[in-house]
Amino acid sequence: MEATLNLRTRRDSGKGVARKLRRDGRVPGVIYGGGEEPVPVSMEAREALLLFQSISVENTILNLMVEDRDAERALVREVQVHPYRTTLLHVDFLRVRRGVAIEVHVPVHMAGVPAGAREGGVLEHILHDITVKCVPSRIPEAIEVDVSHLELGDVLRVVDLEMPEGVENLADPQQAVCAVSVPRGPELDEEEEVVEEAAAEEGAPEDATEDEAGGDGD
Repeated sequence: MEATLNLRTRRDSGKGVARKLRRDGRVPGVIYGGGEEPVPVSMEAREALLLFQSISVENTILNLMVEDRDAERALVREVQVHPYRTTLLHVDFLRVRRGVAIEVHVPVHMAGVPAGAREGGVLEHILHDITVKCVPSRIPEAIEVDVSHLELGDVLRVVDLEMPEGVENLADPQQAVCAVSVPRGPELDEEEEVVEEAAAEEGAPEDATEDEAGGDGD
């Protein structure tokens, strides 16, 4: 997947410059990597925010249209956001080159209803994204996992994932991706009932002894 973002180069840097850019509705950033010098840039805040909310930021190739330079192809490597406002503070872009493999995070999506669900099982989605390595043109939007065959108690691991052609999985092969487990709520209720019954049985003789003791006193 690819998207486009318009940028401007900026000559100055520093906190004062960054604050002024933000007051003017722009966000400072930098393009780096690819064996070239870093290029300080800025982008329109609203345009960038809307774009980042509509794409998978970690694995979408961006065509960066820089006003006085050739277009750059890059990945978003870091987005700094205000701690309690939906405001972008700074964005780092990493250049990518056609045919050169890179490492990216790709989301893992579940598809289907587990067979174990008919027996009361619950699907637990444990691993939500994995790290893969591939050339930019082969970056998948997501790794789709068919869970319909999973029975009660089954665990699907990274080693079980089917990777697209040309995509290398860098995650731990034994990491659990998802599992079909038995709901624990009813079990806890049964345990509580057993504890209550045991406590009642233990208390009965004591009550009887107290009654007998009271009777002797009369």
